[in-house]
Amino acid sequence: MMELLRDLWGFMKARKKFWLAPIIIVMLLLGTLIVLSQGSAVAPFIYTLF
Repeated sequence: MMELLRDLWGFMKARKKFWLAPIIIVMLLLGTLIVLSQGSAVAPFIYTLF
């Protein structure tokens, strides 16, 4: 996982594509939120957002 992040950072740094960082962070946060809420009582409320 760390190697993937290191490669991604190297790509953004070399190609000057720093605008990708907020998109990637938001996608990781949303993915984490969905995974963590799978078995909880909060799941129905999370799915109404999407």
